[in-house]
Amino acid sequence: MNFVVRHFAGTLLVVAVALGTVVLLAEISLRGDIEKQTLESLEREARLASRALPADSLAWQDAVRRLHDETGLRFTVIDSSGRVRAESNVAPSSVGNLENHGDRPEVRTALREGVGSARRHSATVGQLDIYVAVRAGPGVVRVASALTQVDAIVSATQRSLLGAAMLALVIAALLSLLAGRHLTRPITAVTQAARAIAQGLPPRFPHSSIPDIDALIGAVRDMHDQLARRFEELRWERSESAALVAAMIEGVLATDQRGRIITANPAARRMLGYDPDQALPDLPQLFRAKQARDAVQSVLSGESLVEREIELDGASVLLSGRPLPGGGTLLVLHDVSRIRRLETVRRDFVANVSHELKTPLTSISGYAETLSHELPDAETTRRFLTVILSNARRMQRLVDGLLDLSRIESGGWRPAPERIDVAAVARDTWDLVSDRAGNGRPPLSMQVGAGAETAWSDPDAMRQILTNLFDNALRYTPVDGLISVLARHEGGGVSVSVRDQGPGIPSEHLPRIFERFYRADSGRSREEGGTGLGLAIVKHLVEAHGGQVRVESELGTGTAFTFWLPDATAASPGPVEA
Repeated sequence: MNFVVRHFAGTLLVVAVALGTVVLLAEISLRGDIEKQTLESLEREARLASRALPADSLAWQDAVRRLHDETGLRFTVIDSSGRVRAESNVAPSSVGNLENHGDRPEVRTALREGVGSARRHSATVGQLDIYVAVRAGPGVVRVASALTQVDAIVSATQRSLLGAAMLALVIAALLSLLAGRHLTRPITAVTQAARAIAQGLPPRFPHSSIPDIDALIGAVRDMHDQLARRFEELRWERSESAALVAAMIEGVLATDQRGRIITANPAARRMLGYDPDQALPDLPQLFRAKQARDAVQSVLSGESLVEREIELDGASVLLSGRPLPGGGTLLVLHDVSRIRRLETVRRDFVANVSHELKTPLTSISGYAETLSHELPDAETTRRFLTVILSNARRMQRLVDGLLDLSRIESGGWRPAPERIDVAAVARDTWDLVSDRAGNGRPPLSMQVGAGAETAWSDPDAMRQILTNLFDNALRYTPVDGLISVLARHEGGGVSVSVRDQGPGIPSEHLPRIFERFYRADSGRSREEGGTGLGLAIVKHLVEAHGGQVRVESELGTGTAFTFWLPDATAASPGPVEA
């Protein structure tokens, strides 16, 4: 039942009860007033009748009959003993047969107090009458009137009141209906505005002339403004949180109480091998490795985990997780594979440096100790000192190589490229390197293709690249072999290949040939004075120019190292070819 119907029914009920009460009270009041007036009128008639009675009692019957004909009232003369002496409504012959009226209440009261009244059903005339008796004559004179007249007047008045009440009820119903609609129109509009707010739509607030409803509309409008501000703040915070989670390098997974994934940032998808738009299974089925599933099961059972290391498809991941207060689970995945690789590289580096330094230090220490405890001849002393000097220089080259590599990798060095003559730089570098080899050096063959006469490179870097490649080629090429240099223009830059005719490198070693301290034949290289850093320096110098380097080798035939340097106007590096 809506407000209009309730208001209409309530108003009609209140008006009906009020009108019914008014009609009832009016009837009671009117009946009382009419009966009071009737009593007063009958008392006057009784006194007038007592004065009009003749002295002769035999004439009293005719007198009361005459008064009845004139007024229509019933007159009775009763003596003090209660005997009826005259009655206007019976035949004269029947007056003596009437019962004694001495016990009538109005008669007793009139004889005692002068005036008495009563209302009762008359056995004489067979109707409900009202009686008034006054003390007069032989005893009392009584006047009676039928109450049907009073009932008729009251009934007529009551019908008039009921008609007026019905008219008032109809008018009240119409006014109630109009008022209900007038009241519900703004309330309905406020309801629609509230529904629009709930649906996220712009609300329309009505205007009303009713202060209470205007206050309600104002409160709803203020509520909407506050909700809009708070929702905007929540949306901003949520977008900010989502952006932060999406930008995290750690993988973040959040689930609901049933273990369904509700949040998975790109890092988590990448670690788990899922595409950005690919659906994720529930958390218990998300991980394939048993170690990871056991860790997840611990979190689902309510346990908090802090950086438990697990393996995911060959990657080392630190898993942290805890149950959420409102139900669900939060997991954080931190990929530490790079850290573990760096730790491995660091350990290998320390081991390699220690190993590389140990041999020359052992030689220097041994020969120096011999010289300090013995007095060898001049030739032996010269030979010992030569070995000490050779190992010291070897240690110096190792330290210089480490410093160069550290400076390049840390960004402390930046190339300053310029246009240089490839053939001239290659010949100058070869002359310096080959002089150290003495008379046992193999010959050098150089070919420079069209467009490759000049290259865009840092001159010192180019000399260091060629020095390391020539030194490596000289170390493995026999005296009767040949070292060749081929420069050509390709891919928006210049590629330079240094090829030797040494024993070649087994294919399993080629992927790691540019790692520091890595040797395909460690014993032979160390005996020939190599530091194991030359090719690593070449790789970093070339890449610092935006270029690329690669190696090709065939056992028994030789090895070719090719590096490509982009031209100053090249948009992107191109592939290198041998």
